[in-house]
Amino acid sequence: METKFWEVKKNPEAAIAEAAGLIAAGEVVAFPTETVYGLGADGLNAEAVAKIFAAKGRPADNPLILHIADTEQIYPLTSGLNANARALMDTFWPGPLTIVVPRSELVPDIVTAGLDTVAIRMPSHPVAAALIRAAGCPVAAPSANVSGKPSPTNAKDVADDMTGKVAGILDGGSCGIGVESTVVDTTSPVPTILRPGGITREMLEERLGR
Repeated sequence: METKFWEVKKNPEAAIAEAAGLIAAGEVVAFPTETVYGLGADGLNAEAVAKIFAAKGRPADNPLILHIADTEQIYPLTSGLNANARALMDTFWPGPLTIVVPRSELVPDIVTAGLDTVAIRMPSHPVAAALIRAAGCPVAAPSANVSGKPSPTNAKDVADDMTGKVAGILDGGSCGIGVESTVVDTTSPVPTILRPGGITREMLEERLGR
C-alpha cells in the first residue's frame, strides 16, 4: 500500500481535506492529537475499523475510542448520558479525557469488542478537530503504533511503524502531552478510572467528588 505523507503546516486545508477524504472512503489515516498520534478510520464503518486492527496487529477483543469534534456528535453514539458523564464533558472537553458510556445501536461491535458500552473523547488538537469535522464521522483511533510498541508522539515514529500499512500520515508536529488520555467509566455507580493519563485523579475528584 502506498502511504501518503502530508506536512500540515505547508498546506493545512489541502492536507486535511485529502486525509478526510481517505477516511470517508474507508481508509486509515494517522493524525496528531494533544496526547499521542492516532490511527483513524470511520468509526461507523466496520470494514474500515478492521483495517486499524490489521495495521496495528491489535487483538479484536480490545475496544477502540471514538473521537468527535463537537459535543453534539456524542448523542447518536450513546443510549443515554448520566450526570457524571455530562459533568466530565462540560469540564474536560475538548481535552485528554475519554468517557465510557452506554452505546447505541449505531456503533459497530468491532469498535466496542461487543461490549454494551463505548469509549468517546473530544481531542483539543486543532488538526484532529479539523480532520474529524472534515471527515463527517466519528473517528475510531487507537495510538498509531504496532501493538506492544511505545505510543508515538511525532510523525517520524508513526512513519517508521506504519508506512505501507495505512493510507496516509498527517504530520502535525510533536504532541504536547505525550501520554494517552485518561479513561473513565461513567456507567458504574461510582465513576472508575480504567486508564490513567492526561487528566489526574485529583482533577476528577475536584469535579465529581471522591
